[in-house]
Amino acid sequence: MNEFNDDQLPASESLKHLAEAYGVSTEYWDYHGNLASPSSATLKAVLAALGVRARTDEEIEQSLRGVEDAPWRQTLAPTVVTRGGVESTVPVYVPDGAKVRVRVELEDGEVRELTQTEDWTVPREVDGVKRGRASFILGSDLPLGWHRIVAEVSPGSADQAALQGAHAAPPADADSETVTVASALAVTPNHLDLPKALGDRGWGVMTQLYSIRSRASWGTGDTDDLTELVSFLGDQGADFLLINPLHAAEPVAPMTPSPYLPVTRRFVNPLYIRPENIPEVARLSGPKRSLVQWAFEEVKDSDLSAEPIDRDAVWKAKREALEVIFAAGRSYSRQRDFERFRAEQGEGLERFALWSALVEKHGPLETWPATLREADSAYVANEAHLLAERIDFFAWLQWIVDEQLARAQAEALASGMALGVMDDLAVGVHSQGADVWSNPEAFASGVTVGAPPDMYNQQGQNWSQPPWNPEYLARTAYAPLRDMARTVLRHAGALRVDHVIGLFRLWWIPEGMGADHGAYVRYDHEAMLGVVLLEAHRAGAVVIGEDLGTVEPWARDYLASRGVLGTSVLWFEKQHDGWPLQPQDYRRLALSTVSTHDLPPTAGYLADEHVELRERLGLLTEPVEQVRTEARIERDRMTARLREHGLLGDSPTERQVVEALHRYVVRTPSVLVGIALVDGVGERRAQNQPGTDQEYPNWRIPLADGAGEVVLVDDLPGNTRLGSLLSAVREEMTSQD
Repeated sequence: MNEFNDDQLPASESLKHLAEAYGVSTEYWDYHGNLASPSSATLKAVLAALGVRARTDEEIEQSLRGVEDAPWRQTLAPTVVTRGGVESTVPVYVPDGAKVRVRVELEDGEVRELTQTEDWTVPREVDGVKRGRASFILGSDLPLGWHRIVAEVSPGSADQAALQGAHAAPPADADSETVTVASALAVTPNHLDLPKALGDRGWGVMTQLYSIRSRASWGTGDTDDLTELVSFLGDQGADFLLINPLHAAEPVAPMTPSPYLPVTRRFVNPLYIRPENIPEVARLSGPKRSLVQWAFEEVKDSDLSAEPIDRDAVWKAKREALEVIFAAGRSYSRQRDFERFRAEQGEGLERFALWSALVEKHGPLETWPATLREADSAYVANEAHLLAERIDFFAWLQWIVDEQLARAQAEALASGMALGVMDDLAVGVHSQGADVWSNPEAFASGVTVGAPPDMYNQQGQNWSQPPWNPEYLARTAYAPLRDMARTVLRHAGALRVDHVIGLFRLWWIPEGMGADHGAYVRYDHEAMLGVVLLEAHRAGAVVIGEDLGTVEPWARDYLASRGVLGTSVLWFEKQHDGWPLQPQDYRRLALSTVSTHDLPPTAGYLADEHVELRERLGLLTEPVEQVRTEARIERDRMTARLREHGLLGDSPTERQVVEALHRYVVRTPSVLVGIALVDGVGERRAQNQPGTDQEYPNWRIPLADGAGEVVLVDDLPGNTRLGSLLSAVREEMTSQD
């Protein structure tokens, strides 16, 4: 139970002032359009998660003084993020009267001296020392990249002790009075341009990779199925294939089904490996090849079943085969390739592999001995020595899946896709996962991330994920974000950022409180988005932000100004009077679709299955008849709109309605149009029902048609319904040119 739960009173003005100073919003607009305020208990708990003392009035006043003095205590901010092509300034705080020179050391080795500009900020006394502020110009010609700002501070009339700031290094020469301070400098794209290969606009398909299987799959879709699908879709004229996040899950059963609750967002779930495609398989002896085949035999029949996917059974069989292949060894050149991959991925990969080996040996993190809870402990180092071979194995899995994903992206581009694979980035990680264990300081404790109540989740959502600590990100030059984005973009032409508003703010829910008793905590969105854009620029990738739900218009405008596409879903795009938005009124800089994975496929949505499912699971807070009536009105208005545009005749079939809805979306000016593969084959079951855990088989539904019959990747080229939808989209795209 949260220790602040006894204080659900409104917050005092001083507490609100402190909260706002630390980026905690004290007001927000709820989904009914009313202005709401977090309680005193919520604000105190969220501040505690940020490491801020605020239990009493005295602590609040002391913390207020501390946050006001904080910038003045450091010579340079730990990380400076600016935009390329835009002139800006960087403040430098020094003892009043001290002299300072500032330079930028570019990542290519070039050094540039910065020019000081006027700064009339009044000096301030901090910790008994009078400190002043100087400002230096960061020129508009700085190249994009990660650089360093270096300040050399000489005392002048100030004493030596006053020079020692939070980032000051001791003088190299004992007789020197100059103190050198360095900070990270990120110069990010002012605007991320679309690739020329895309032209004016493009279209693609969206699917859950685990759900698309072939006759040679091992019970789930994998990298080989991905390669086959992008090849087919590329030949059909598609420009991209959006897939679910491929982030890693637990290395042993039970494996969390949700791709949006991974143990790490940086590395990939080896469940997606196709064992037979590993080069070393060709060199296995007959008996060892038989072991691989026998493992496949354990799960191959499940490819033909429409029942929920059993990831644990699939991973058990695949791991048996992968163990055999790994133990067979590699040639000299292949081993060197593996070693280079490990060196390139660095400590992050080694820590993840170590965590995986420890979970394999000791079970879930919460059951580990206390001596292993701290990643830097001597006990963990000893375990790493004992588990060296298993660490090698888990690192090897990442190398193998990386190679196979590289092949899929290469095939996508070779088939004519402008973007190829579009990866998805989850909003957070599992609280007991590798990222949190490896680097707990990066996360706030005592809180989880979720969403306040909205129209589709009227009780709010708790995603059970710890949020990043904003102060840690800035202090470490956004290393967790930078490393994650760089790795995810290795073999992708585009990146969809789930809940992109999480780069601006997140709904923090204190432990022991409901999802409706949270507060928004703001992040430095200029820095957060800038880091993502810099990595996307280096990868030549497009960024799409999932900006559905409660998002302020200014945030959408800001994302568009930086070249980030938004997300528009037909059922959510409405005029002020509740009628469907006209096609011409959609955003241009957007990925527009008919549906989303959090709703039933279009065939199911038209049949009100989203209402029936939420009623059955007890998720409605309004009378079911009222919700049914609202759904009928929504459907009738959409049908009328389709007829208004000449897209639908009398007594249309389900297929004709689905195709008309997609033609409607194609008529928007949106740069990208997405087609859900489930809509192409007539599937009716939802992949995910928000607000549920065990009540519904979330993220385990294999691809099937409206009759419940499995649809395999092998059969997609000959699928009449899919072919008709793709033809309709191509025809409409051509007519809009």
